Amino acid sequence: MDILLIVWLLLSYILTRAIFSLFGFGEPKNLPPGPTRLPIIGNLHLLGDQPHRSLAKLAETHGPIMSLKLGHITTVVISSAAAAKEVLQKQDLVFSTRHIPDAVNAYNHAQHGVVWLPVCAEWRTLRRILNNNIFSNNSLEANQHLRNQKVEELITYCRKASLSNDYVDIGRAAFRTSLNLLSNTIFSKDLVDPYEDSAKEFKEVIGNIMVEIGKPNLVDYFPMLRKIDPHGIRRRMGCLFEKMFEIFDKLIEERSRMGSGRLNDQDDVLEVCLKSIEDNPNEINLAYIKSLFLDLFGAGTDTTSSTLEWAMAEILRNPRIMTKVKEELEQVIGKGKMVKEDHVLRLPYLSCIVKETLRLHPPAPFLIPRKVVKQVQLMGYTIPQGTQVLVNAWVIGRDPTVWNDSLEFKPERFLESGLDFRGRDFDLIPFGAGRRICPGLPLAIRMIPMMLGSLLNNFEWNLDLKIHQEGLDMNEKFGLTLSMAHPLCVAPKPLN
Repeated sequence: MDILLIVWLLLSYILTRAIFSLFGFGEPKNLPPGPTRLPIIGNLHLLGDQPHRSLAKLAETHGPIMSLKLGHITTVVISSAAAAKEVLQKQDLVFSTRHIPDAVNAYNHAQHGVVWLPVCAEWRTLRRILNNNIFSNNSLEANQHLRNQKVEELITYCRKASLSNDYVDIGRAAFRTSLNLLSNTIFSKDLVDPYEDSAKEFKEVIGNIMVEIGKPNLVDYFPMLRKIDPHGIRRRMGCLFEKMFEIFDKLIEERSRMGSGRLNDQDDVLEVCLKSIEDNPNEINLAYIKSLFLDLFGAGTDTTSSTLEWAMAEILRNPRIMTKVKEELEQVIGKGKMVKEDHVLRLPYLSCIVKETLRLHPPAPFLIPRKVVKQVQLMGYTIPQGTQVLVNAWVIGRDPTVWNDSLEFKPERFLESGLDFRGRDFDLIPFGAGRRICPGLPLAIRMIPMMLGSLLNNFEWNLDLKIHQEGLDMNEKFGLTLSMAHPLCVAPKPLN
């Protein structure tokens, strides 16, 4: 009898909410326009398995500021540079809080992760650690030798593959390089063998984290289902987080046994974090630090590797671009040599390829979802408190009113353009903008051109004959990051 009563109350609640939602009771009269809602589910049926594309199509009808009802959650989708500027810059503070997917509540990660925390004292402390010890100009200059070493290891790995006539999984190789770069910056050691294909498990764990966060989850649209976890997403995320935290615990315990001050030249990030806990015990603890590491490895490996994979795929399917970038590399640094950071400024076409890749294939198509903490006016519309806000960076980068031949991969468009992706030009915002801009941007814009240029300047890359005849599969796998649906595997042939 008690169970029947609970079911009846739950159904009554859902139906009541659905009626209120359908007729707009309790909502402002001047919400942004949007598609007609269905009872209970609202507009959920319109998302599909490629929400960035589905919402881009809907925006063609309903405009650059569009409202939907996803279950019980009012959602506003931003699909133009002008509207994105309003959200990410002009009214940055009121839009700075994150909308928390239920998946990241596993292990209380949402309460400790720098990506998900609101702007607060703990968030500022964690951002200060990032900005001062990883992504500042001084830190990046001090670790330049590490980046050179990791790119050299990537090239050595590809040479070994060529000797045995093996194909190289570009995304996995780039992931391993990024993983070891971060692990050396944070822990002063490699986490995987740089010369063996040994990062498969790490890549699967982090890739699955990004996919699970990006999956449609009924709990995110019907919060009353949180205790049930109907898709098991939070449970699976808990297992994935546990694997990563076990690794971090071992490394932290190892450092504790060694004692502090074991580095001769300068502290690594782990050392800085442990000292921050000593200095600010009431502000942050190990839970914050481990979540910080999780965010770093997630954002710093999956996004970099997917961007490099997309860049290589676009170049391989366009021989003209391949010829042009190889000519530039040969003229500027010489065929068969490594690309160093001081070369990049003298390689404008290579830099244009990176920009064009980020325009067409932004790592996070919706950036990170936001939530308004109080009712706000946005370009003449009223956005109610608690609304989820999605900035569709994917469609902004393909806006035909801004970009000529917007669906074509044309690096030349940036040769005479001062447009950049550092958060000032809202036609190109793959890393976001404002106070919640991706803190890893300074590292990404150093590593991606170095890896891409070195791969192109040291090898000829040959596709499988069948792929060469049928064309590369450029389908996407949607998640928090947008990766290739099928790994790009190419055979390297050394140039010297």
